[in-house]
Amino acid sequence: MQRDFALVLKGYLEEVKRPMKMRTVAAVKAHCIWVLIFCTILTTGCDTALTVGNRTIGVSSGNFIFTDGSLTTNYNYPLGEVWKACEQTLVDMKATAVEKNMKIASGSMSAVSQEEKLRILVEYVSKNQTSVSIRVGMSGNNMASQLIHEKIAKNILKFHKAEEP
Repeated sequence: MQRDFALVLKGYLEEVKRPMKMRTVAAVKAHCIWVLIFCTILTTGCDTALTVGNRTIGVSSGNFIFTDGSLTTNYNYPLGEVWKACEQTLVDMKATAVEKNMKIASGSMSAVSQEEKLRILVEYVSKNQTSVSIRVGMSGNNMASQLIHEKIAKNILKFHKAEEP
């Protein structure tokens, strides 16, 4: 009789432990989901950066991506219009030592402005979307790159309005 009771008790304890393990796993999953939701809420609408080793990746207002000193954004205009706007931006900034290299689906410009070396990379994304990456200086200056992006955006609008009938 005592042996039967021990077997029943052992079976009961195993049944109790199994749902407890399942509840623990479910609790951990729920906790992870809440942490992810909380982190998403914290970074929504904010500037966020992540540094791993010597690489830095950041997002600013969902429009700009800052990676290893280069600030990248996409413009909803064709490659030709964006290229002309970048050229005009360098002229407006009175840049010197301008070097341009245009290929079929991408191009690069390097110049010197206010004793800072600039590098602008323009890449075709789709018919009406172009990616522009700007690096100012040796290590990259986020603020200067953002100002240049603003000038490019103004020039794109200027050229786009001029081309409309």
